[in-house]
Amino acid sequence: MAAKLQEAGIIDSALAFRIDAHIQSKIEGLKAGEYQFLPHMSIMDVIALLQSGKTYQHKITIPEGLMSVEIVNLLNKEPVLTGKIDPVPPEGSLLPETYKFSYGDTRQSVINRMKKSMRDTLDSLWQTREPGYLLSQEETVVLASIVEKETALPAERPRIAGVFFNRLHKGIPLQSDPTVIYALTMGQSVLGRPLTTADLKKPSPFNTYLASGLPPAPISNPGKASLEAVLHPEKNDYIYFVANGSGGHAFAKTLKEHNSNVAKWRALQSEKKPN
Repeated sequence: MAAKLQEAGIIDSALAFRIDAHIQSKIEGLKAGEYQFLPHMSIMDVIALLQSGKTYQHKITIPEGLMSVEIVNLLNKEPVLTGKIDPVPPEGSLLPETYKFSYGDTRQSVINRMKKSMRDTLDSLWQTREPGYLLSQEETVVLASIVEKETALPAERPRIAGVFFNRLHKGIPLQSDPTVIYALTMGQSVLGRPLTTADLKKPSPFNTYLASGLPPAPISNPGKASLEAVLHPEKNDYIYFVANGSGGHAFAKTLKEHNSNVAKWRALQSEKKPN
């Protein structure tokens, strides 16, 4: 350890480090690991840091709405982590947020923390649900995973959740494109192309154009905000929504109004196409 510190320029003399450590009777308390040393630290400061075990903390931010296989791929790219993740965790079992880890930590240990964060967050938010809330915890995660994929705008999440609750209440299929994408890939890859009319007709319990109610499982890993949106949906009369061309959605209460919004969306798409 002393030789590595001298080689890295942290200390001037490995011998002086060993002598000071002996004098302070702290050799047994020095902990191996990856440390961040500040300029001009004294030998005693270095010894104190190594004794503390406060290793350097790396960070990884997991975006909301990723599938589990995408999260595993991100962890596999972290060179300071070790080991494999097997099997790939179920969709909806991991909470997207920023996680810290030390050099040599296992990828599975980070996954385990993501699972615990999801359980703890869901249990905490569950206590805030309104009286008469009809979905189970599992169903809440399923719907939140769809809301997460439908919009990236925080302000829209409760409104879209409200639309889906309205459709569930009326027995209208959710007709969510992200569920069709999941039906085609089953969470193994990113589709990488626009949906076609034929895709919407592919039989699958995840295809909410054909199957009524919620899919049998989540289609992504939703974040805390989407879970909150489903537990506290906006009370509205909207039944439809479509992209508005500016990153958000246009909402409608009637099919006539919705068809008008769709026509506007298609016109915007046509304008963007090269001649």
